[in-house]
Amino acid sequence: MKITRPGDTPSGKGPEEYFTGTVRLDPLFKAEDPGRVAGASVTFEPGARTAWHTHPAGQTLIVTAGFGRVQREGGPIEEIRPGDIVWFPAGEKHWHGASPKTAMTHIAIQEAIDGSPVTWMEKVTDEQYQG
Repeated sequence: MKITRPGDTPSGKGPEEYFTGTVRLDPLFKAEDPGRVAGASVTFEPGARTAWHTHPAGQTLIVTAGFGRVQREGGPIEEIRPGDIVWFPAGEKHWHGASPKTAMTHIAIQEAIDGSPVTWMEKVTDEQYQG
């Protein structure tokens, strides 16, 4: 058994190469071998968002606060609120982030395949974000 307490893992800033705007990453858990799942709480300030990306085993988002946006490639921008659960299937190109005027926090859960939980791509342009 392992108990992780708040403050055991430091918060970090979302790297500029993968995020637009101010994003805070708070690691929650990472499986020990042979497990592959990890989770983090991610807070996006208004207008902040991820770059386009995929996950080899999919990704689950659980919205805990605020108001946000998600979009899969070729689909419409969808609004997300606290209590919403979003599932992106394996390999589905997508992005997620806050609304233009309101911050948003979600828990992100994904598995690593061959050591990698994500493949990052190009940034979401302002035009794409605005829809």
